[in-house]
Amino acid sequence: MPDFDVIVMGAGHNALVTAAYAAKAGLKVGVFERRHIVGGAVSTEELVPGYRFDYGGSAHILIRMTPVVRELELTRHGLHYLEVDPMFHAYDGETPWFIHRDAARTARELEALFPGQGEAYTRFLDDWTPFARSVADLFNSAPGPLDMGKMMVSSGKGRDWMEQLPRILKPYGEVAKEYFTDERVRAPLTWMAAQSGPPPTDPLSAPFLLWHPLYHEGGVARPKGGSGGLTQALKRAIEADGGEVFVNAPVKDILVKDGKAQGIRLENGDTYTARAVVSGTHILTTAGAMPDEFVPESAKNVRVGNGFGMVLRLALSEQVKYRHHTEPDSRVGLGLLIKNEQQLMTGYGQYLAGEPTKDPPLIAMSFSAVDDSLAPPGGEALWLWAQYYPYELSSGSWETRTAEARENILNAFEHYAPGTRDTIVGELVQTPQWLETNLGLHRGNVMHLEMSFDQMFSFRPWMRASQYKWPGVKGMYLTGASTHPGGGIMGASGRNAAQVLVKDLTRRGWK
Repeated sequence: MPDFDVIVMGAGHNALVTAAYAAKAGLKVGVFERRHIVGGAVSTEELVPGYRFDYGGSAHILIRMTPVVRELELTRHGLHYLEVDPMFHAYDGETPWFIHRDAARTARELEALFPGQGEAYTRFLDDWTPFARSVADLFNSAPGPLDMGKMMVSSGKGRDWMEQLPRILKPYGEVAKEYFTDERVRAPLTWMAAQSGPPPTDPLSAPFLLWHPLYHEGGVARPKGGSGGLTQALKRAIEADGGEVFVNAPVKDILVKDGKAQGIRLENGDTYTARAVVSGTHILTTAGAMPDEFVPESAKNVRVGNGFGMVLRLALSEQVKYRHHTEPDSRVGLGLLIKNEQQLMTGYGQYLAGEPTKDPPLIAMSFSAVDDSLAPPGGEALWLWAQYYPYELSSGSWETRTAEARENILNAFEHYAPGTRDTIVGELVQTPQWLETNLGLHRGNVMHLEMSFDQMFSFRPWMRASQYKWPGVKGMYLTGASTHPGGGIMGASGRNAAQVLVKDLTRRGWK
């Protein structure tokens, strides 16, 4: 008898979602994680006394467009979501505005500040909400070869799809200009779309902007106690259904015999057997653990890219105060801090030249404004995400250039909130090199693989592996950001993989 029905390699949030569904279906599950804590990039620890730091993703948006939390009863296992509203604080340093969960309120306030732009915002939502919903539906299912056609059929309600399709195929920067004439409105929306990776000039990138209506539908939330509240609840759900979760247990090899996955070997030499193995780690990490003869060239040729972003996580003795401050709204949502569109493109040009961005646009997250467990009274936990930062530098190394990049991020933030640097009492600096070394994110790409059209939907991680199965090896399954629908805190990959796995291993199939 094997030790488990299902062994899961890695304990990122998608891997834990797959494990939780499998355990709920009655399968005996074992999860093996190399770090001392579960969650991967969705984990939280007290790194500075009194301050809880997230290691990776902090804003929970797309997961609210899935049934994961409800189906796995995660609130029963300790997950408590705090609503974030306003969802976004858009700011160029002079004129702040807010995106609320209530779309009508957002449009009214926009119209009052920037005449014509509130009406444009309403028109944008009306035009693209059907498309955004169809994208969410595709995220929640295994991808097929006709994905774009499905999106067009769903999004063309009452409209000529031949008119819509050219927009979907455009760069998102161009689509934003079609709707918004004021750069103070357009630049933050473009900057939010850039969070998936491709710049505003990339063809076929418009969907990164066009799913913006989903934010109003699902909202933005934060688990109480930090982003890791989600993965801790998933761990408890797995254990409640008889599963076992092992930390400090790095997997060295995936055992394959006669073309079938048999189990795993840990770095300490211990082996565990199973009817099926699921890898939730980076696709290159999975390939490195597989016997060479079962690793196709397609697995070696995935495009990881050259870094992406960098994060500065700060413990502050005082709450953030922006130059034009609305308390508490300026501190609540994600701060879309960008001076103008040129700032983003200049940073991208520096990145292409192998240089860290000198004056980066920022996403500022001070979620201690909605969760007082993250910082002591009067203090603040502040995360500053900046783009773009190459993993491979044209000169020097991250060991020698981290201080410079850190300083540039702080200088950029001082434009919006002067004096913040004087309140720093602790910090964590996450360069692309740090992200690879500590979180297993190859070449520092938080999305695992570049989120360009040739590596999305049924092309992710490559076409023959797009159904959450490793081709040529029976009983070997895949989940995580390397698979459809990609990076971000969503859990859809974990749920989709579980559907395939449970159907294969049980007579009952997926319920």
